Amino acid sequence: MPPATAAGAAPAPAAAPSRKSVTGTRRTVAALFLLPALVLLGALVVYPIGYSLVRSFYDQSGDGFAGFDNYQALFTDDGIRTALKNNVVWVVFAPTVATALGLVFAVLTERVRWGTAFKLVVFMPMAISMLAAGIIFRLVYDQDPDKGVANAVWVGVHDTFAEASAFPKAHPGRESPLQAAGGGAFVTREPVRTGEPVVLPLVGVAPDRMPGDARAAVAPRAEPGKITGTTWQDFTRGKGVGELNGVDGSELGYAGMRIEAVKDGRVVATTTAAGDGTFTLPAAADGALLRLPGDNFREAYNGLNWLGPSLVTPAIIGAYVWMWAGFAMVLIAAGLAGVPRELLEAARVDGANEWQVFRRVTVPLLAPVLAVVVVTLMINVLKIFDLVFIIAPGSSQDDANVLALELYRKGFAADQPGVASAIAVFLLLLVIPVMWFNIRRLRREVRR
Repeated sequence: MPPATAAGAAPAPAAAPSRKSVTGTRRTVAALFLLPALVLLGALVVYPIGYSLVRSFYDQSGDGFAGFDNYQALFTDDGIRTALKNNVVWVVFAPTVATALGLVFAVLTERVRWGTAFKLVVFMPMAISMLAAGIIFRLVYDQDPDKGVANAVWVGVHDTFAEASAFPKAHPGRESPLQAAGGGAFVTREPVRTGEPVVLPLVGVAPDRMPGDARAAVAPRAEPGKITGTTWQDFTRGKGVGELNGVDGSELGYAGMRIEAVKDGRVVATTTAAGDGTFTLPAAADGALLRLPGDNFREAYNGLNWLGPSLVTPAIIGAYVWMWAGFAMVLIAAGLAGVPRELLEAARVDGANEWQVFRRVTVPLLAPVLAVVVVTLMINVLKIFDLVFIIAPGSSQDDANVLALELYRKGFAADQPGVASAIAVFLLLLVIPVMWFNIRRLRREVRR
């Protein structure tokens, strides 16, 4: 029998749980908390990757083993090779330009009073979905200057330095004294003589397209020792109204039309028609042929074909930079706020100008932040799809093709799931080195 406990004595304390049991309990609790995340990760990431890897070795039907034929197609199929080339262009230029703009915006807006408002405006496109941004830029890049903002600006700048023709559709009518001379020009059938008025009738310009300074045409009057004439729109509304090759009161002169006198292949005189279409040439033009140069009739400049085969990829990259420059700016501005001001001021005291401070002090101190931005954007552009699919029209989508779009086209449009799976695996392999670099850099930052 154990000895009796003294009356009123406290009971002996219970034995403390072992360290092994505590560790096991904690691991069990941690596993229970991680289980939902692990299930989702397995279902949404690991399983699709594994299935795509297995599927990439099967043929189109999914029953026959194709080996590495699908991977061979990555380097032999013209569409995939174009997509791979465009992805290289995207990876090189899009992150670089977006990061550079973000750096410039962050530095320049740091000292201005309205910098916060400017940053808000620049960052605002990030709130827009890729679908909406693609629709916006499909309209921005429209070929018609009356619809597309890009061409409206471009045409406005072009026409400031090279005035467009007001008569792109003008041409001689029936029984005209003019005939085609090549290069879009027209020339008189017979030489002209001083003292004999000349008529140069044309048709084909809509009344609402006539120059604003055009006035009612006036019939030419003879002047001794000079060649006088009129060039005008020989058209009067109404059936049977007006005299053919004759100036009528309701017809307008071709204001600004340039006329050249050509003799023996040389231009001996030139003039420009007045608002009423009348013009005068000196006696040197006697015996010459009058020519209306092709510049009078060239088509109005319609801007650049932004979504054509040669410019579609740079145009879409421009839309991407518009969206993501704000992202780069915000991250870089956050890093810039942590830069010691003493270092910047010390550099200025030592005689460095602002450019030298920026290049030799600010940029090196921001190198870790810039690396984060560039790597993040590189991963993002490797899987770019939405903008290319929406902005590029069907006629140039092959030229703007990227790997993610080609994956979609092969898997859904061409019904080649094996090739599509191979593209998906190839994209994963392209992303892994970038992610590995990013992880190593983050670990170095933690050790510091």
